Amino acid sequence: MKRTSSLLAAVLAAFALPVLAQTVATTARDPAAAPGVDKRQALQQQRIDQGVKSGGLTAKEAARMERDQQRIQKMEDKAKADGKVTPKERARLEKAQNVESKKIAREKHDRQRDRNHDGKMDRPARKK
Repeated sequence: MKRTSSLLAAVLAAFALPVLAQTVATTARDPAAAPGVDKRQALQQQRIDQGVKSGGLTAKEAARMERDQQRIQKMEDKAKADGKVTPKERARLEKAQNVESKKIAREKHDRQRDRNHDGKMDRPARKK
């Protein structure tokens, strides 16, 4: 059992180390690289697209979130302009992304629906 666990750990380490080394090398070569910020931007964009597709976000809500994502992208571009993203700039970007992530979650679950995808909020059926 112990031998199997050791072998498994060695195999996992063999696969994980090249990926870790590549990430560290990329960041060391390019101080303006912000792969975490870019990845999170992409994930949040997917969440917005999924919300529109499912009807959880109205067209107006999605447009507002798109503008917010563009604002964060401009912040990132400005931070990268001097060739280095400082820890303070990175923290500021992360905070802005946290705020937007909470907005996306709140809007997707606020019971406003666009089930027929016509760009307007659907009204709930009245109870008799």
